[in-house]
Amino acid sequence: MDKLFEEKMKQYLKKINIEINDRQISNFYNYMNLLLEWNEKINLTAITEQNEIILKHFVDSLTIMDYIDEHEKVVDIGTGAGFPGIPLAIMKSFNDFTLVDSLNKRINFLDEVKAKLDLENVNTLHIRAEEFGRNKIHREKYDVAVSRAVANLSVLVEYLIPTVKLGGRIICMKGSQIEEELKEASNAINELGGAIKFRKEFELPETDMKRNIIVIQKIKDTPKKYPRKAGVPTKKPIQ
Repeated sequence: MDKLFEEKMKQYLKKINIEINDRQISNFYNYMNLLLEWNEKINLTAITEQNEIILKHFVDSLTIMDYIDEHEKVVDIGTGAGFPGIPLAIMKSFNDFTLVDSLNKRINFLDEVKAKLDLENVNTLHIRAEEFGRNKIHREKYDVAVSRAVANLSVLVEYLIPTVKLGGRIICMKGSQIEEELKEASNAINELGGAIKFRKEFELPETDMKRNIIVIQKIKDTPKKYPRKAGVPTKKPIQ
């Protein structure tokens, strides 16, 4: 274990009021090494420097940790290299996480991460977001749906809201300057059965990088026609 890695993890997480134990730090360290190893074979991340991985992938993923209650069933749509799903699964062993991605190579990577880190609370699924939301096994079966940097908010809510139960919520992790996106997505959120619960803007520790967390509650059933077929939400977002 790299001592500097351990110190930085503790230091940054303390700034967002998260305590971490030795086993969890070891899991993050192994995750980082697997990420870098696989990144040479398939494109997983442009961020390859240790401190940047800790801050922009691990710490950033954990900024939504407090918005997920113990034992809630969580789905991470468009998880990519496992963000935010894997960091959350490392820290929250009492929750079940389903990680969804449309690229099988990334799922293969996540399966290895799951095996090497012994994450029994993680399931992976190779499927498009639209198909996942239409699938009876998964539609309206989750307490929480999360997503980080996947799509414009108007499109993202069509992927996420159909997957959560009535009373459940979606957590959208976005960058800065999202006022326009929020305005444009208001009709889509309403049409899909959601209502904005709150929005939080903050800066990542020791950076000037602004982040936004938008939490949307599902207050009514999503019409059966959503999500629409693969590719349609991106081409024609709900107006």
